[in-house]
Amino acid sequence: MSPDSVPGSENLPFRILPRLVAGQNDFFWTSGSDGLLRLLRCKACGFVLHPPSPRCPMCLSKDLDQQPVSGTGRVYTWTVNHQPWIPGFDPPYVIALVELDDQVGLRLLSNIVGCDPDEVHIGMAVEVTFQRYEERGEVVWIPVFRPSSIDAARDRVGTLQGEHADAANRGFRDADTRALGVKVTPTRGEL
Repeated sequence: MSPDSVPGSENLPFRILPRLVAGQNDFFWTSGSDGLLRLLRCKACGFVLHPPSPRCPMCLSKDLDQQPVSGTGRVYTWTVNHQPWIPGFDPPYVIALVELDDQVGLRLLSNIVGCDPDEVHIGMAVEVTFQRYEERGEVVWIPVFRPSSIDAARDRVGTLQGEHADAANRGFRDADTRALGVKVTPTRGEL
């Protein structure tokens, strides 16, 4: 999860950068300098909140702290943009809502990089990486997500032939869902 680790990051697309507000959102946009994604965590109840807010939405405490989170998650939903809205930010590119592994419902809107847009799918395991931008002396680290090594291993297994590949893929899915504490009902083809 090192900064600037996206292949081709030296040729980053144009972006409209966020306005940094000291004590409110600056920690989020600058924390990528060390490769860690930081969000606010309530000291009273432990709830992780995003976007930043002055109070915890669960217990209304103002006692919040900026803490690193895992930076790993799954694509909750996504779309591929094909419209050239901003000069220099050339399509196609993936806009995704990523649910972080740290807490159910903790989601960030971001981009998926490091793979073909056709490879992105709901439930895809991803990990954060950062793109460094500098403007008017301020450095901003944009968190983006790339496929994680879990999905890379799944893709390698998927190249196997016949029943063995199907069984291996079911095993990956079952292991993933057990780790997340999710019960999956088999589809007709898997019965």
